[in-house]
Amino acid sequence: MSAWASDAFCASLVRLAPSSVAVYRRDLTAFVDWAGRCSLAGPAAVGRKDLRRYLAGLTRDGYAPRTVARKASVLRRYFRWAEQSGRCASDPCAGLSTPAGAARLPEVLSERSVERVLEGQSPAASGDPPLRRLRDDAVLELLYGSGLRVAELCALRPVDLDLPGARIRVTGKGGKQRLLPLSAPAVRAVQRYFEAHRAAARAGEAAMPGASPGSDGHLFRNQRGRPLSPRDVRRILDRRAPEPTHPHALRHTFATHLLDGGADLRSVQELLGHESVGTTQVYTHVSRRRLRAVIESAHPRG
Repeated sequence: MSAWASDAFCASLVRLAPSSVAVYRRDLTAFVDWAGRCSLAGPAAVGRKDLRRYLAGLTRDGYAPRTVARKASVLRRYFRWAEQSGRCASDPCAGLSTPAGAARLPEVLSERSVERVLEGQSPAASGDPPLRRLRDDAVLELLYGSGLRVAELCALRPVDLDLPGARIRVTGKGGKQRLLPLSAPAVRAVQRYFEAHRAAARAGEAAMPGASPGSDGHLFRNQRGRPLSPRDVRRILDRRAPEPTHPHALRHTFATHLLDGGADLRSVQELLGHESVGTTQVYTHVSRRRLRAVIESAHPRG
C-alpha cells in the first residue's frame, strides 16, 4: 500500500466530512486490491485501459451505475492528486468516461407523515423521558422548519439562535454562514427545551446533560452529555417516524413543501445554502411529480 500512498491521499481531503473520507478510502482500497491482483505495483503503472477494465468489471459484477460512477470519481481525484504529487507522470483518468446512472429523486414525506414525526405519536417515542422528548421536538422542528442539514444542526450553539427575532445563524459547507428564519413551532419547541433545563436546574434534578440558553457549548447533547451526532439524530427519527426514513428526508421535504406552496426556486436555493440553482432544481421535479399524483387521484379526468 505504501506505493499507492493511500494515507497521504486521504489526509489531503481536508474539505470533506470524515464519512466521505471513509468512502474514498474504501473505494481506493478496493481498486488497489484489484490492481495488486493484476500486478500493477503503483499509480505510475496504471493506464487508461486498466481503469476501463476495472470499471467494466464492476458493471459485470452487478454494481449499480451510480456506484460505478462514484468509484470512478474517487479514482479521478486520486490520480489527479497522484500526478500533482509526482507519483505518476500523467493522469490516466483524463478522458475516461463512465455511466452517469439514473438520477434518484429525493425522498419526500407526506404532510401527514411529517405531522406524526413532529408529534411523536409512535409507540417507541411514547415512553421517552420529558426532557429528552422536548430535545427531540426541537431537533425535528429545526430540521423540517428551516431545512437544515444534519451536520448543521449538530453544530448549532445557543449563540446562533435569535428566538425573539425568530432567526438562526447556520454554518454550512465550506464554513459559509447563512441567516435563516425560524418557524413559529421551532421557536416554541426550543423555548420549551430551554425552560425545561432551567426548571430542572432550579429543582436540583439530574437533567439530561445539555446546553443552557447562556452556554457557549453545543445546543443539543445526547444522553452521555456529548454533542449530538448525526447518528444520534438518526436514532431520534427512528423512534419518531411511522415508517423507515432518514434525517435528510426532512430537508428534502422542507424544500418540496415550499415549492408546492408556491415559493420560487431562487428563494429555496438561498434557504438550503446551495451554491448552484441546478442543485435545487431537482426539487421542482419532485414537486411536479407530487402534483401530478394529486391530479391523477383526485381529478375526475386525471
